[in-house]
Amino acid sequence: MKKLFFILLSVAIFSVSCASPYDPAPQILPAYIKNVYVRPVVNNTNQYGLEDKFTNAIIDEFMRDGRLSVVTSEQESDGTLVCEIKRYTLQPLTYDANMVTEQYKLWILVNVYFIDKHENITLWAEPNMEGIQIYADAVKVGFGGMSEDQAREYIWDKLSRDIVKRTVKGFGNGSGISERKVQD
Repeated sequence: MKKLFFILLSVAIFSVSCASPYDPAPQILPAYIKNVYVRPVVNNTNQYGLEDKFTNAIIDEFMRDGRLSVVTSEQESDGTLVCEIKRYTLQPLTYDANMVTEQYKLWILVNVYFIDKHENITLWAEPNMEGIQIYADAVKVGFGGMSEDQAREYIWDKLSRDIVKRTVKGFGNGSGISERKVQD
């Protein structure tokens, strides 16, 4: 009887501890931030033309989300998004018998900041946000493969969704290294 009591008590304690995981309260933007200006992305790599497509992907995602309107000048904005492409690495992963690359890993590293224009402070910063896509070369494998341009577009889409989510739903994620702060 005593053994059954300890088993039931252990199960009860275990179920209570599993039922309430750590869930921090979201930190939302101040109410006066109604629109955003996306500065043109700065490209600090030797890859030409990355900045335009990434800037457009971010703007498109803000427009698709619809919670913040996108304005065309920084002077009329409540918040400004700043982004710089820090690293662009295309790494071969697998080769065929003739040493021709079959699979690649595209890795892009960006720094992102969101500035509150009214208070002139950085609300959140995400240094070293990364986008990774592993893909099979479309020329080599045919159907199911992808080109470097397609892999890059996939990364732009994913990073832009993450940036918009961090901006409108809360600053960063639970395990990120973002500085999450809102002025009272």
